[in-house]
Amino acid sequence: MATQEFYIREASENEARGPFNMEQLVSLAETGQLTLDTLWYDPAIEDWAVIGTNDELKESLFPEKRKLRMKVREALPQTKQGDSLAPITVEDMLAGAEGRTADTKDKKDPAILQAHAARIGMWSAVACLVLAAAGEILPSADSIAAMDVAKILGQPLAFLGVFDLFVAVMLGLGVVSFYPLVRFRAALGLGLFGFIFYAQGSPTPLLAQAGGAVGLYFATVWVDMLPVLIVSSVGILGSAGAAYFLLAT
Repeated sequence: MATQEFYIREASENEARGPFNMEQLVSLAETGQLTLDTLWYDPAIEDWAVIGTNDELKESLFPEKRKLRMKVREALPQTKQGDSLAPITVEDMLAGAEGRTADTKDKKDPAILQAHAARIGMWSAVACLVLAAAGEILPSADSIAAMDVAKILGQPLAFLGVFDLFVAVMLGLGVVSFYPLVRFRAALGLGLFGFIFYAQGSPTPLLAQAGGAVGLYFATVWVDMLPVLIVSSVGILGSAGAAYFLLAT
């Protein structure tokens, strides 16, 4: 379970967060951003489950020896009359962990930054898939509009475009369990279109397709902000370029 990827969400939320590793989940639990009532995607049952119902995960995230026992009030030593410190609230602790205070603005919790990076990667994957679908479906738009089955069957890329569009919609709805399928699609697209463009002797669209596939793949793998921004840009630009060449031919 230590190397497993985890996706979490609250019961009141429709959008999942992740992927996180165990160390990142522990960090989220320590800052109060993850509780026993938080849902996690359990691949064993292929459904969402409450963290508190999984003894192994519960013990890893909330061991008894690490629970905080906060006193309601605690007298603070005073060296001068009238010299006192304001009590620290849970909200102050969370703000400090998230880097929203003057003292911690340059020390943001890495897990929060990784969650933001994962969200950017997810939406960039959606953009890559939509662009790819446009290049695959639009050349067959007349056949689809006329419901000409013979011509549609002669345009197999249209079926791939429908698949890409479906996966993009599911990712947009927060179904991050589709990530392995997205990575398979990235590898398949690189092999299929790479062969097509190579056979046509078209190096520029081949490079564009390679950029789109690499960006699509790693946008669902990396959770560090700078690498995610780089691969997201490469993936979107590459997918747009590959779609342009497919529409132009």
